[in-house]
Amino acid sequence: MLYGEYEHTMDRKGRLIIPARFRQALKANDVKTLFLTRGLDGCLFLFPESEWRIAENRFRQIPFTKGEGRKFNRLFFSGATEVTIDRLGRLLIPKTLKEFAQIKQEVVVVGVSTRMEVWAKEQWQAFYEGSRQSFEEIAERVMLE
Repeated sequence: MLYGEYEHTMDRKGRLIIPARFRQALKANDVKTLFLTRGLDGCLFLFPESEWRIAENRFRQIPFTKGEGRKFNRLFFSGATEVTIDRLGRLLIPKTLKEFAQIKQEVVVVGVSTRMEVWAKEQWQAFYEGSRQSFEEIAERVMLE
């Protein structure tokens, strides 16, 4: 449902315009609420509510008696915030999450099927450049036959 990458600029108030294609996909699926949290590799994850609930249920299955599970859940859920897109297609990114993802002004919003990722433009470029050469090798390791 969410595919592609789009460059955007944060406004002075820390608001991000969600790409029009993503807004259309969210509207077509009647998504009104999103959840924004710390992601992996230095980005932010932005989930439609239904996908958030799936992830939340999965992560709640991690035993709290395992230290790594507690650490992951603390970091993942403590950064989570419920957000809505305003009538101009913007959402507010809290300061703590902007700091986590090193977002200043220029961002890249990436569609990863069931979620969006919000990257500082420099971070995305570094990730992309560091990963694109090994794309085929990664595909061979992760794809099921």
